Amino acid sequence: MSRIGKLPIEIPEGVEVKIEGQVVTAKGPLGTETVEIRPEIKLVKEGNTIVVTRENDERRARSLHGLSRTLVNNAIQGVKNGFTKKLEIVGVGYRAAMNGNTLNLALGYSHPVDIVAPEGIKITVDQNTKITIVGPNKQAVGDIAALIRSKRPPEVYKGKGIKYEGEYIRRKAGKTGKK
Repeated sequence: MSRIGKLPIEIPEGVEVKIEGQVVTAKGPLGTETVEIRPEIKLVKEGNTIVVTRENDERRARSLHGLSRTLVNNAIQGVKNGFTKKLEIVGVGYRAAMNGNTLNLALGYSHPVDIVAPEGIKITVDQNTKITIVGPNKQAVGDIAALIRSKRPPEVYKGKGIKYEGEYIRRKAGKTGKK
């Protein structure tokens, strides 16, 4: 049995969950999320909990058991609390600003980099160097954070670039002068 898959999913107050065949729909204060589950996995709603089981012990069903439980749990937690990613910009002259729904980045290129926030994702900028991404879909929040970071990943000599909050950048020593 999967250690993660066998845990029941608690449905918090204020979240409505519908199971129609292999489609789970969670509706909460932050929106609606839908997850489609593979046919090898069965979902049973018992009161205010959901139990995830598998039909058989084949390798594919075992590998999907914990994943399916996590996807359903993330959808439920997302519509209740949401997910957050924080990025930091390090470097002289590097800065960010919001212009409506568009994130404008000055990253040392000859042109500004503009990123439009997708539907349901909210991006905020604090102190020109701190970017916060909030949304109900964990995958979408992570994808947009990775997209922003990819525009100028941190480099190893001076540590300049866009990094996740708390991310450690392994620094390398620069060249030493000729003696």
